[in-house]
Amino acid sequence: FTDGNYEKAIECAKTYLLFFPNDEVMNQNLAYYTAVLGENLAGPIQPREEIQAYRQRSLMEKELLFFSYDVFGIPFVDPDTWTPEEVIPKRLREKQKVERETAARISEEIGNLMKEIETLVEEKAKESADMSKFIREGGPLVYEGASVTMNSKTLNGSQRVVVDGVLSAEECRELQRLTNVSAGTGGAGRNGAGDAEGSHPAAQKSDRRRSPSASCPVWVPSNNWGGLVLDLSLETSLLLPNLLLFPKGRSCSTLEKQEGRSDNSHEVHVDNCILNAEALVCVKEPPAYTFRDYSAILYLNGDFEGGAFYFTELDAKTETAEVQPQCGRAVGFSSGSENPHGVKAVTKGQRCAIALWFTLDPRHGERERVQADDLVKMLFSAEE
Repeated sequence: FTDGNYEKAIECAKTYLLFFPNDEVMNQNLAYYTAVLGENLAGPIQPREEIQAYRQRSLMEKELLFFSYDVFGIPFVDPDTWTPEEVIPKRLREKQKVERETAARISEEIGNLMKEIETLVEEKAKESADMSKFIREGGPLVYEGASVTMNSKTLNGSQRVVVDGVLSAEECRELQRLTNVSAGTGGAGRNGAGDAEGSHPAAQKSDRRRSPSASCPVWVPSNNWGGLVLDLSLETSLLLPNLLLFPKGRSCSTLEKQEGRSDNSHEVHVDNCILNAEALVCVKEPPAYTFRDYSAILYLNGDFEGGAFYFTELDAKTETAEVQPQCGRAVGFSSGSENPHGVKAVTKGQRCAIALWFTLDPRHGERERVQADDLVKMLFSAEE
């Protein structure tokens, strides 16, 4: 019609009216096209043949389905609104109408639910984006021996902190020993379920020349356990609300001396969004772990070469700060686009670290920790 091809416009209008013959607007359009082209030329134009064949076949199939429903009781809900009433047996017409209305209502409710979910996701993303406005730094640490050695200013960014003294030398050795024991008994590989830093989709371009990483659940009988200390250290040094710790990865990577390497052990990525360094954007949507709010790496040793942790700008190239691993040192940071980070290649020795992620969303809290808290509360309330 817009190109002045009234023959095709009439063909399309008549095709549409095969399904909805009483549509007022389309009948008006057809009358207009016919008047412009002329009745003698418009009259012979027929609906599209393949659509006529489709409609005829569909009606025959529906007659069979309705017959089965009427005679044998095999349910059939017609999904189409254009089916002529005469195709439906009289006894089923009212029932079909009710079932069709029910299906339409369910479809509408599902659509509304999906919109609500999208709204909640957008609000959560906005909350995370706006969180930096409410965060201050400089709170006291609650454990003796732990100290903030680098803050956001020192690290040339925002919501960044380095805490030393999270673990003692003895605890570092014990955790490292347990992790290496796991490596000898079939621990998870570099990109396995227990991978400390490569679990983010953007970090899958990993070091192919490393030996498999080891992963295992570890526990050190100490009141100064690293996960708890780090949790509280992050909360107090960044003055955050209560954080929920969710499952973490443990890994050790071992390499022999490799000269002249320029690649990374872990490519630059962001923990809760998909980094597009070329476009300078980070998209917060699956498969990224969008529920991550804060991240931390807890180091178990420093007696290796390479393997430094570093922050960059969104371009994944401009390095803004570097942190050298050592026993008991933890680097913590917010998980959003303000903190792209990576790990440089380990060129000699073994680098061991525990990766932890924190969320403010109770739906993604660490199940084991919640169960442990509930058990402790139950035991103490029983004593009282």
